[in-house]
Amino acid sequence: MKLSAEQAAFAKRLGHRFADPGLLQRALTHASMSTPTRPDNQRLEFLGDRVLGLVMAEALLAADPEATEGQLAPRFNALVRKETCAEVAGQLRLGEVLRLGRSEMMSGGRRKQALLGDAMEAVIAAVYLDAGFEAARGVILAAWGDRVSTVEEDARDPKTSLQEWAQAQGQKPPSYDEVARSGPDHAPVFTIEVRLESGETGRAEAPSKRRAEQAAAQALLKRVQGV
Repeated sequence: MKLSAEQAAFAKRLGHRFADPGLLQRALTHASMSTPTRPDNQRLEFLGDRVLGLVMAEALLAADPEATEGQLAPRFNALVRKETCAEVAGQLRLGEVLRLGRSEMMSGGRRKQALLGDAMEAVIAAVYLDAGFEAARGVILAAWGDRVSTVEEDARDPKTSLQEWAQAQGQKPPSYDEVARSGPDHAPVFTIEVRLESGETGRAEAPSKRRAEQAAAQALLKRVQGV
């Protein structure tokens, strides 16, 4: 089994030469494109998630030998969450080589965060099965770049921080409302407004409600703290 020119270019960007090209092709195959003789990437995704978790846990321990479990957990979650996997997939232009069924392709599957994140985990598993843990570790650390060293800021959950600030001021937890939704069904944009009991508000938009809520909370937190 031979990689296409596009797949070979992706493998080069990834930094791994596959002894078994079929592993990469399977990692790039979405369920919408699978057949009895062409399995999808869901089992690889399951494995890749665990490989990624172990690599990131080790990297965090090495980066900060004095950190407590309570400090490490949010950093870990920030590094392995689906949004981060999708960001890395975007940097590698993984969407260009995803194997999708017609309906998924027509609905913008190559840009969907969930599909990209899942496929990135599957690719990690493909490297692991092809060449072992050390090879997978090298690919992951190279692809994630400086995220391990800068994760402390990303690990700070703005919604939690805003709620803690409000409670410290004797206020009720902030409320979040979806005030607008635009864009096509396959690529929606959500506008979220967060409001404190004292009346201050913050607003932000993002491709998912979760990200819009986080961004709105961050904006409001900066405003009330005078940052």
